[in-house]
Amino acid sequence: MKKTTKLEAILWSIAFPGFGQLLNGHLIKGIMFIVLEFTINVNSSFNQAIMLSFLGKITEAARVVNHQWLIFYPCVYMFAMYDAYKFAEGENPRFSFVPFAFGAYFVTIGLMYSRNIIFGISFGPIWLPMLSLIPGFGIGFLFVIY
Repeated sequence: MKKTTKLEAILWSIAFPGFGQLLNGHLIKGIMFIVLEFTINVNSSFNQAIMLSFLGKITEAARVVNHQWLIFYPCVYMFAMYDAYKFAEGENPRFSFVPFAFGAYFVTIGLMYSRNIIFGISFGPIWLPMLSLIPGFGIGFLFVIY
């Protein structure tokens, strides 16, 4: 059986946590990530918040989302991506986990601050965490480089 490339594993894991593990042949782990993603997603009303945010209804998105459940999502999502990357074909750089860990940390911080108005703008529970991923990955990659 042909092994999954790192890019393929990451992209499928971005699409849905657990798919990268299934491609890598880790069925139990893949199913576990799928169940975790589904459980957190449903209990946090994440899809409804995404839809409302993309429609520009940030206040409504903030109202429907359950932060108690959603706070778990960044860590599960980023760890599923890292795990899929780690076990895919190819060499693993020494600190390859660092960008994923910093990404999860920064998205979680973005989620915690998403109720605040920043520079007169309410980014809400979707946009601020997504924007927070950029500096999280950036700082994480700096650690890998140096």
